Amino acid sequence: MSKLLILSVSAGNGHVRAAHALEAAALALPGAPRVVHIDAMQHVASGFRKVYADWYLQLVNRHPGLWSYLHRKTDTTPHHATSQRLRRAIERVSSGALLQVIRNERPDAIVCTHFLPAELLMRETNRQRLACPVWLQVTDYDLHNMWLVPGMAGYFAATEEVAHRMRARGLPPDRIHVTGIPVMPGFSNPQAPEVDRTACRVKLGLRPDAPVVLIVSGGAGVGDLATTVSNLLALPGDFQIVAVAGRNEAAKGALDALALRHPGRLLAIGFTNEMQTLMAAADLVVTKPGGLTVSECLALGRPMLLISPIPGQEEHNASFLMEQGAAWLAYDGIGLEFRLARLLSEPMQLAGMAAHSRRLGKPNAAKTVLDRVLAAPVAAHV
Repeated sequence: MSKLLILSVSAGNGHVRAAHALEAAALALPGAPRVVHIDAMQHVASGFRKVYADWYLQLVNRHPGLWSYLHRKTDTTPHHATSQRLRRAIERVSSGALLQVIRNERPDAIVCTHFLPAELLMRETNRQRLACPVWLQVTDYDLHNMWLVPGMAGYFAATEEVAHRMRARGLPPDRIHVTGIPVMPGFSNPQAPEVDRTACRVKLGLRPDAPVVLIVSGGAGVGDLATTVSNLLALPGDFQIVAVAGRNEAAKGALDALALRHPGRLLAIGFTNEMQTLMAAADLVVTKPGGLTVSECLALGRPMLLISPIPGQEEHNASFLMEQGAAWLAYDGIGLEFRLARLLSEPMQLAGMAAHSRRLGKPNAAKTVLDRVLAAPVAAHV
């Protein structure tokens, strides 16, 4: 195979991160193919992009109840329903430039980390305008109707249950593969966990002998990030917090001011590409249960305290993790304070959750996916 095309959609960050993980893993392979990663949202009509990506983010953040209804409704709407046909027609009209870019790339195989490009390419394949195999990577720990795109060369599932749901809902069993969700190479080689944890704490300027709590999202359900961290720092016990504000400069500034009032207890981080170092340093990760973030935690065997799940997919991710013993869920800020204090006071409980997390982790998921894709026959270009 000479060229692999990876297609993501920047509606949320997880689909893009999965694509980056596949890209990085492919480039590390002996005799690596040429790899091209395209964010589909960069090649669609601007109005469609605004509705599809920006509207989605506003909806889940400001109107979670409405999003929950839409998530359930679309999960039970047949693909042949009028509303679904109309949706696909709008996608096609808005994605002509994207399809032309894909044709110009002339890939030998395509992996999609979102169902939108997979649906577009299903039609291209059916009309014999695309001959290369197209694969679909599901990026959550549950299966929604939108991921059921027929005609793919193969489907990659996070767990055996997701694969079972694929089969139960009509996808060909011989095309379904349980691989996990791809994570970056930095999460793919967890060596001796305690040695790694100590080295990462030293690298970050943290004390090696005090527990570390990593907070990677604030979330509307527990208040703004600085207030949340301030309340947690008021809890009894000698522990450290690493709080990641991302690109939110106001939150980063508030955390920096808070760190000055709590010397040696709070490390404020803005945008970072070193999440694997932060997670490796932590005893516990406080996070929203997005598919990629929790996969990274599992790859490193880190227990989780989950907050503010998006209705639908993130709620299902949280249910899976709690059922498997790798996470607890805090419904609000008070619950977060109680559960954090409880876990830090019960090291055996925390260690048990870490063991369950490590058991579930699939740090080599990206390579497993690529081994399957690169070993498959390649069709001639149309």
